[in-house]
Amino acid sequence: QVQLVESGGGSVQPGGSLRLSCAASGSLFSIYTMGWYRQAPGKQREWVAVIRSGGGTNYRDSVKGRFTISRDNAKNTVYLQMNSLKPEDTAVYYCNNHYSPAPWGQGTQVTVSS
Repeated sequence: QVQLVESGGGSVQPGGSLRLSCAASGSLFSIYTMGWYRQAPGKQREWVAVIRSGGGTNYRDSVKGRFTISRDNAKNTVYLQMNSLKPEDTAVYYCNNHYSPAPWGQGTQVTVSS
């Protein structure tokens, strides 16, 4: 069973940056399309960005130009670089296999506030 451990969250002011990491177990990580998701209080979980095995990426409109997803297959890790953060980015952030989700990890809290 794949296990996912997210880290790197924190509290920042608007305009700040954070880099999230997600370490995944399993030997097939390199072939997975991986995604970052977030869930704000009182809202449903939503996808933020995905990266395919070949490196192709997609982003939800609200984060385009600000967030960058990347992966290091040698480390079974996917990253989310978040720049120009806004208060509306405040949420718990999760990663997962986009097409065959594993049990969700604990997530990492991102709070953007002045």
